[in-house]
Amino acid sequence: MVPIWQRSKADASEADCIAFYKEQFRDMSDPVAVVRVDAEGLVSYKAMLFIPETVPYDFYSREYEAGLRLYSNGVLIMEKCADLLPECFRFVRGVVDSPDLSLNISRELLQHDRQLKVIASNLEKKIRAELAKLLEDKPDKYRAFFKNYGTQLKYGMVANFGMKKDLLRDLILFHSSMGEDAITLKTYVAAMPESQQVIYYAAAGSESAAAALPQTEEVRERGLHILYLTEPVDEFVIELIGEYEGKKFCNVASDDLGLESEDEKADAAKKEDESRELLDFVKQTLGDRVVSVRLSHRLKSFPVCLATEGEITIEMEKYFRTMPGAENAPMAKRVLELNGSHHAFEALRSAYETDKERAGKIVKILYGQALLAAGLPLEDNAEYAELVCSML
Repeated sequence: MVPIWQRSKADASEADCIAFYKEQFRDMSDPVAVVRVDAEGLVSYKAMLFIPETVPYDFYSREYEAGLRLYSNGVLIMEKCADLLPECFRFVRGVVDSPDLSLNISRELLQHDRQLKVIASNLEKKIRAELAKLLEDKPDKYRAFFKNYGTQLKYGMVANFGMKKDLLRDLILFHSSMGEDAITLKTYVAAMPESQQVIYYAAAGSESAAAALPQTEEVRERGLHILYLTEPVDEFVIELIGEYEGKKFCNVASDDLGLESEDEKADAAKKEDESRELLDFVKQTLGDRVVSVRLSHRLKSFPVCLATEGEITIEMEKYFRTMPGAENAPMAKRVLELNGSHHAFEALRSAYETDKERAGKIVKILYGQALLAAGLPLEDNAEYAELVCSML
């Protein structure tokens, strides 16, 4: 009996390979793709790899063991050889058979075997090429795959200081304002008008929450598209990539959007100077809760929002809060932005001139609104409810 992975494609059809996969790896679903390799050269080997459609129940647990079955001339050496797969592709299953490996090799020596490293490097390229082909030829099927394993690709990208970022960046999908289907960075950049210099993104816990952020208004009003980052790892992925095809990334919630003309910037600076005393009062009222208060140039219909200064964003802060030792987690430097054209700001200005106590209450309510809009918890729910009721 010749093992199926050693047979030619003429002797082992795609259906035969899928049947073998289902039987050997106990999966009721067809794999997304079958990768067959027959390599000769410095290292000769045959491989049959499968990209699963269904996520194993224990995939994201410590109990899951990644790796490929390793054979030498049809004799099993190791049931799960993890060294044959990079961390980002740990979901791949299959077999590798090489006559160049010794049957007597120990597990410790195998980890340092040069031939094994050559095989692993080649398989990594084959898997990446197969996923890129699936994305190009069958985008709907790839999106279904990415829904299951996209998080693994993203974490694989940021692992080891971004060693695999060039390998994976064109395989990563993001939700966006361009439509319902998730897209690649390549698709986003291809749709950019020539005048657009940066890639805009908004980070929140879900696609709808990101789209609803107050800071997205100005970008959307100008007919520009926004990437929606919905997973905690997404911002780390963006930071790691840095730029794509010469276009840097711009966080609509914290970075300069670069959409204002010089006249608009001068007018905004003038308004801020005129409101300096009021803005200082807001900062004094909030104390250390914010590092600064300023008039916003991104808000249109919303009265207030939270921006940040420095490398830690609000979404990163949320992520660090979920980690062990959250009490010592880094905090974002929060900036309160007020819409100088909104009636709430006029109410604040009027109260500041006539009733400082009332103005202080308005400041706290606006800050609470900014927290809620950013998806952050209120510092004191009862106090906030009492403040709102006192203004009715």
